[in-house]
Amino acid sequence: MRHEGLHAQRGYGRRPGARGGAPSVVAPNRLDRQFNPSEPDRQWVTDITYLRTHEGWLYLAVVIDLFSRQVVGWAMKGQMTTDLVLQALTMAVWRRRPAAGLMLHSDQGSQYTSHDWQAFLRSHGIECSMSRRGNCHDNAVAESFFQLLKRERVRRKIYLTREQARSDVFDYIELFYNARRRHGANGGLAPNEFERQFRQSGVSGV
Repeated sequence: MRHEGLHAQRGYGRRPGARGGAPSVVAPNRLDRQFNPSEPDRQWVTDITYLRTHEGWLYLAVVIDLFSRQVVGWAMKGQMTTDLVLQALTMAVWRRRPAAGLMLHSDQGSQYTSHDWQAFLRSHGIECSMSRRGNCHDNAVAESFFQLLKRERVRRKIYLTREQARSDVFDYIELFYNARRRHGANGGLAPNEFERQFRQSGVSGV
């Protein structure tokens, strides 16, 4: 296999970088599984997952608006750092220009408890909410998105390069999931269309 340039495909196994340790509670769980706000840019959730490539792991951070389930920000890097999650959040803030008071929910990972992350939230008037340690149900919407990505696109494949994985994930998020994938929470509409209809109804109701 080495002579022919072939690689054996393996399962994902243990999540890379997962470690135990004492919890570091920076913020309470203000979201408390309230997953259905009445308008956009009031409640966002964020999380990180990983994809296997023959060059090594590629980490994906996303920010999702709970109103429409739209992925409003994302970033991919070869390391699971604070800069990764800040890039995803910066994209979301640049795209959406949310008003002060937006709630952003995450787990208690070191990226989200870092000084740089917390300083960014404060400087943009974003209210921090965090899951209890080890309770994935509090961030169920982000986990659900990752399951869809891996089931509908990745399907346990191993990408040859990180760039190949980035291109495929970009296509899934921007050209399929946000634009065309129907979502039960949206009455069978894709996130982009659900928000378009919401904005249109607000204009017509004025």
